[in-house]
Amino acid sequence: MTSKRALITGVTGQDGAYLAQLLLQKGYAVTGIVRRSSHAGVFDHRLKWLGILDDVELVDGNLLDLSALMRIVQAAKPDEIYNLAAQSFVTSSWQQPLLTGQVTGLGAAHMLECLRSVAPQARYYQASTSEMFGLIQEAKQSESTPFYPRSPYGVAKLYAHWMTINYRESFGLHASNGILFNHESPLRGVEFVTRKVTDAVARIKLGTQKELRLGNIDAKRDWGHARDYVQAMWLMLQQDRPDDYVIATGRTTTVRDMCAIAFKHVGLTMDDHLVIDPALFRPAEVEVLLGNPAKAKATFGWEAETSLEALITEMVDADIKRLSANA
Repeated sequence: MTSKRALITGVTGQDGAYLAQLLLQKGYAVTGIVRRSSHAGVFDHRLKWLGILDDVELVDGNLLDLSALMRIVQAAKPDEIYNLAAQSFVTSSWQQPLLTGQVTGLGAAHMLECLRSVAPQARYYQASTSEMFGLIQEAKQSESTPFYPRSPYGVAKLYAHWMTINYRESFGLHASNGILFNHESPLRGVEFVTRKVTDAVARIKLGTQKELRLGNIDAKRDWGHARDYVQAMWLMLQQDRPDDYVIATGRTTTVRDMCAIAFKHVGLTMDDHLVIDPALFRPAEVEVLLGNPAKAKATFGWEAETSLEALITEMVDADIKRLSANA
């Protein structure tokens, strides 16, 4: 057990909630920054789902307000800062490219400037993403694979990634990037494809929906469980030297096959319900992502523990439970 203090931006998101749970289990005092929303009672549902809402100190803040961030950091006195906040839905980044650039890109620069100015001894984690690889330059992507982002989200994340490296090298900060490949859970937002699938499969099974509409189901992704991946975030900040790490399962699967797992779990035939909608195709698709997590395993012993099959069945079961409770 430890008496460390952690500050998490994006604490009410999927990763933030699982990370807060992990840190609380390790004895941390956890402060989470919450963006002001008019939807009171909705933003904290993930923390409630995990049963930790009352254990996290929530403070109002925004990545676009550097002065507020500096006050929060001064008050929280964190040993570790995890920047998970972003406009993180790839599809929305084409509709909101400037907002995505401000929040996802410049927001990270604000956090780094805050770290440099107010808490230079704190250790910093930046949530990078496999979307930075985009139009892949190598069949299996590692820390040395060249980047080629294919969405405003990927471009913004790449700026944040390189700013983290620049601040580390320029000012000697203990700042690390986690290049996380797709990671899902029952806490994933329903706008993301895995949760869209499991939610629809649950509704179809319960008889309240007839079809699942998707775009490019031949795209391939490396999917893991968010609960496994937040372990890697924490482990990065326990290392003597900061660095950048790919976090992935090393297995790639098509959206089509992921859907088949979900339908099979509830005894349904996918082809009876799946509809391909051209309107749902991305303007520029990332066809394949496959991560090489060898460096993380060699450095601090991390590897994914949850299979895609176990992940998807857990998500389907959780959605059936949620929908049944609300019926």
